[in-house]
Amino acid sequence: MSAQAAALLDALDEEQKEVATQFSTPVIVLAGAGTGKTRAMTHRIAYGIATEVFPPNHVLALTFTAKAAGEMRSRLRDLGVPAVQARTFHSAALRQLRFFWDRFAQGDFPRIVDNKAGILGSVLQSLGIETSRELNRDVASELEFAAASLLGVDDYATQAVARDLPGQLGVEDMVRIFEAYSEAKTRGRLMDFEDVLLVLDGVLAEYPAIAAEIRDQYRHFVVDEFQDVSPLQYDVLSRWLGPRDNLCVVGDPAQTIYSFAGADSSLLRTLDASLPTSTTIQLVRNYRSSKAIVSTANNLLRHTSRAALTLRTDNPAGQQPAMTEYPTDDAEAAGVVKAISAEVHAGRRPRNIAVLFRTNGQSPAYEQALAAAGIPYVLRGGERYFARKEVKEAVLMLKAARATSSGRPLPEVVAEVLVSLGYSSKPPAAGASRQKWESLKALVDLAESHQSGSELPVPLETFLADLSERAEHQFAPDIEGVTLASFHAAKGLEWDSVHLVGLSEGLLPISYAQTPRAVAEERRLFYVALTRAGSDLSLTWSLSRHDSKQRPRKPSRFLSELGRVDQTVGQGRRTATSVTLNRCRSCGKVLVSQVDRALSRCADCPADIDVELLDRLRRWRARVGLEQGLPPYLVLTDTSISAIAEIRPQDMSSLAKIPGVGATKLELYGSGLLSLLID
Repeated sequence: MSAQAAALLDALDEEQKEVATQFSTPVIVLAGAGTGKTRAMTHRIAYGIATEVFPPNHVLALTFTAKAAGEMRSRLRDLGVPAVQARTFHSAALRQLRFFWDRFAQGDFPRIVDNKAGILGSVLQSLGIETSRELNRDVASELEFAAASLLGVDDYATQAVARDLPGQLGVEDMVRIFEAYSEAKTRGRLMDFEDVLLVLDGVLAEYPAIAAEIRDQYRHFVVDEFQDVSPLQYDVLSRWLGPRDNLCVVGDPAQTIYSFAGADSSLLRTLDASLPTSTTIQLVRNYRSSKAIVSTANNLLRHTSRAALTLRTDNPAGQQPAMTEYPTDDAEAAGVVKAISAEVHAGRRPRNIAVLFRTNGQSPAYEQALAAAGIPYVLRGGERYFARKEVKEAVLMLKAARATSSGRPLPEVVAEVLVSLGYSSKPPAAGASRQKWESLKALVDLAESHQSGSELPVPLETFLADLSERAEHQFAPDIEGVTLASFHAAKGLEWDSVHLVGLSEGLLPISYAQTPRAVAEERRLFYVALTRAGSDLSLTWSLSRHDSKQRPRKPSRFLSELGRVDQTVGQGRRTATSVTLNRCRSCGKVLVSQVDRALSRCADCPADIDVELLDRLRRWRARVGLEQGLPPYLVLTDTSISAIAEIRPQDMSSLAKIPGVGATKLELYGSGLLSLLID
């Protein structure tokens, strides 16, 4: 073994080494959150090249996001193997389609549709359906689901009967939209992202010579986030592989969060049956989070599936996650930003802090609160970095400076060029000028990163080539600012401090998650959000949107599944309500439902009911029902009398806290009940 190959293995733990060195069989890696899966994958590729198992130009690494692909390319470059292709499924497929287009098609390559909304708006109007931004978005998601699931119109019509369709649309409406949208793309010579995979899938099936060329080029495959692979992506991957099994996949069924878009985690769970010679390796050693956060995540994980991985860590114990309840959304945003401000003043960089929420509609309150506090922020899913005016201007000016930049350190050159655009060593206080400054500062920081690994000045041309590649793949440099992102957009990212906000019923789980399967996916999404945190985790919710007099919201049911967290909760600002969470007297879980709180125990723990008292209560209820001509359950429900028999309230005040005993029943039956209880 060469010194280079040995050094690659020295950087890995035992399980990661097994991933990096197992080439005799297909490899299925089940990797929990924060367990170093990207390190294992990139070192597998680098080690395979160092030991001449495969040449770099014959490897294709597949990911699901441009950022993940960019991160993988960056790590492979640092490991000395920059020639390896690391792309998203769509990017790899689009590149191949463009290359082979003239071999199977006539005319120019179709225009790629970045956003379906415009076309769908016209399609819906032509069909007499009133449009809205939300409906267009939801219809687009439904079309993407059908394509990712390999459903034609007839198959989709069959399955759509059991689906929650957008707006007030029926199956026939969706079929009409399906057909009209396809016709609109044909007329306009357009292709959306799903078409890229669908067309390539068909080409690989119908043109054996093209398939053979691609298989000759790519002989070894590594696939990240395999739990989120759709049937369409799996079909394309199978055609890339052909009869071979040179495959390594990495995934975690407990992090499946894109089922609504066609992802099918069963493809990961059953892959060992499809590849009977495969080796399965588990990565469960978490390197990201403190023991307190790992323990919290494991408690939630136990409710995701019986086969879920259990994480372990050697990291410090850390602080227990904190829970805070606020009266309103505005109070919650103010309280969270106050906590963030304290972190920043204590020395934590804003880029190491994130605020994560279930829906993008929750973002504006935090944008406003952070701006008011003068704290920079970055909104993931907002305007693309390389589309920003100041970034475009910066790249043009850097290109113009190529002739005069040689011999000087790269960061010095870049900073000097950007001064005319508003860059300086000290940032503006806040506002639009601060946001612009942060965009430019990210370029200077990236230049410093390039220069840090070289004793000689890095050529500006090399830096510009990296910027061009990053722009092509939308792999933006890190910007100094608190990250605001949805739970979905946070997948694959990590921060030292994470604030999970808006954790109330209706937002988590989301209100339209009505089936057990949908609720299970919401729980997995919460797990993904929890495990983004390194050392500090904050969980908050509010009782109402604007007015504390509104009907109060309930905390998310998932909070009761987290086990032990801090009982004493932060104050927030002076309008915040400090709460002590009710806990099960047996197991210590946070109690969410009114019934559980009244009983002081969760539904999973056994009841301590006085059986004789329960029998007396039932006979009393039957007698009162006969006297009043009411069925017994209208006097008091079984739940209420069971709670009374368990708690044994001794006065009217305690009796009033029993679920189902309101003011009217307390007035009618209170004295009679207490006589039974006090005897």
